[in-house]
Amino acid sequence: MPNTKMLTACEVYEVLRDAAIASRSMRRITQESWDEIYCGLMTIDVDGWMITFFIDCGDLDYCDSCFSPDGRKYDFSAKDAFDPVGLLSPGEHRQLEELLRHI
Repeated sequence: MPNTKMLTACEVYEVLRDAAIASRSMRRITQESWDEIYCGLMTIDVDGWMITFFIDCGDLDYCDSCFSPDGRKYDFSAKDAFDPVGLLSPGEHRQLEELLRHI
């Protein structure tokens, strides 16, 4: 029986895609801005989804973790072929990164 408490990369990707096209509201939880982080973690809230990204040298690298409003969780694993950020198209990735730089 599958663990129903876990989120898949595809489920988180759908939230990120919607955020990238601005169909979901997004706000920064992490105190530091994008420019202050440069290399480290940034947490945002996307309509109740708590998503933490790893920023590497000023670029959006991968989704470290995500908690859905219903309590399910996604955790990054280097064993996975793709994380939610890796599932974004190049255009979606650029748009999401641009939005993250300015929230």
